[in-house]
Amino acid sequence: MRAAGRGAWGWALVAALFAAGVAGQFVLRAHRPVAAPVAAESVIAALGGLRSIAAEAVWFRAERLQDEGRYVELAQLASTLTFLEPHEPEVWSYAAWNLAYNISIMMPTPEDRWRWVLASMKLLRDEGLKLNPHSAELCRELAWLFELKLGTDLDAAGATYREKWRAIVEDVRARDAWTELGMEKEKMAAIETAYGVTDWTDPQMSAVYWALRGLPYATEAHDRAFLRQILQQALVIYAKRH
Repeated sequence: MRAAGRGAWGWALVAALFAAGVAGQFVLRAHRPVAAPVAAESVIAALGGLRSIAAEAVWFRAERLQDEGRYVELAQLASTLTFLEPHEPEVWSYAAWNLAYNISIMMPTPEDRWRWVLASMKLLRDEGLKLNPHSAELCRELAWLFELKLGTDLDAAGATYREKWRAIVEDVRARDAWTELGMEKEKMAAIETAYGVTDWTDPQMSAVYWALRGLPYATEAHDRAFLRQILQQALVIYAKRH
């Protein structure tokens, strides 16, 4: 994580960026092209050399909110980080983790929890990976989310997550619209042939898919080891379930 000590002017800048980031998320989401950064390029350009300083200040504030357990505020602030550093995978991982593992468990019902978990998944898959398509880190986070959060009962709402995911996959399969889930049919077919697994409604299959998707981009030994571990564990859990 980052750490920085900035003056009072830095916090004023953070406040302005926070307002711009949150507003920008809602205003620009429906209009920006898929490959565009999360924030308006003109706003980022206007920051110039202050952009990195602002990012450090936002990271500092985010860490304080995390220490204080103020996760909903942290989720809002994380959108500012994606505004400032859209091509830093760490930013997307940080924001997605908070949604899936901190905020979700504060919700009163399994259905409410699922909305936050799904939001985390979409943030990684539909935004983070669109801007960082060769990120082993984001593939790993997505694979881990499917293996652990959806694919096991570590979360008490795990059964609900699997039911919701099954409905999504069955709908996508009926329409042959796998691209909506960020999946390529050729890669799915190769996985079925290589591992003898076919039930894509099982979240462990998605864990396998994203782990394999990230392996070619894992340049560090520990990243490759982590992805292979997710792959092996997902296959074991899948085999026990089927």
